[in-house]
Amino acid sequence: MTLSVQFMTMIAMVIAGFYLGMVQDTYRRFTKHWKGKLFLTYFMEISFWLSQTLILFYVLFRVNAGELRFYVFLACLLGFAAYQGLASNLYKRLLERVIKIVLMCYRFIKNLVQMIIIAPIKYVIQILITVILFIGHLLLTIFLFIVKLIYTPLKWIFMTIYRILPKNFQNFLHKLAGFYSTMKNICIKWLKYFKFKGR
Repeated sequence: MTLSVQFMTMIAMVIAGFYLGMVQDTYRRFTKHWKGKLFLTYFMEISFWLSQTLILFYVLFRVNAGELRFYVFLACLLGFAAYQGLASNLYKRLLERVIKIVLMCYRFIKNLVQMIIIAPIKYVIQILITVILFIGHLLLTIFLFIVKLIYTPLKWIFMTIYRILPKNFQNFLHKLAGFYSTMKNICIKWLKYFKFKGR
C-alpha cells in the first residue's frame, strides 16, 4: 500500500469515526421509544452495530481495497474521540432542533390533512346519513299512511261481512283465530328458546 493510499485511509477512518459518533448519538436519542421492550432493544442494537460495521468496512474497501491495519482502528478511534470532545454537545443541540422542526412539520401536515380532507369527508358522510335516515323515515310514514288508508275500508268491509255471516261460521272463525294465536305464541317461545341456547 502506497503512502498516499495510507494517508487517504487514515483521513477516511478519522471521518468514519467522527460519523460513528454522530450516528451513535442519533441512535441513543431514539432508544427511549423502545426502552423496556427486551426483544426490540436487542434487535435494534444488533441491527445498528451490524449496519455501521458494514458501512465502515465499505468505506475502507473503497479507499484501500479492505486492508485492515492497526492504524485503521487508531484513526477511527481518533475521529470518534474528536467528535466526543469537539462536536458532541453541538450536534445534540442541533439534533433536538431538527427533531422539533420535523415534529412541527408533521403536526402541521396532519392538521392540514385533517382540516382539508378528513373533516369535509366526515361532514359529507354525516349529511348523507342524515338525508338517508330522513328519506327512510319519510318513506316509512308514507307507507304506513297508505297501509292505514287501505286497511280502514277493508276492515269495515270485513266487519260488515262478518256480521251477516251465520253464528256457526262466526264461532268457527273465532276458533281458527284462537288456534292461529296459540301456534304463533308457541313458535315465538321456541325461537326465543333456540336463541338463548345458541348464546
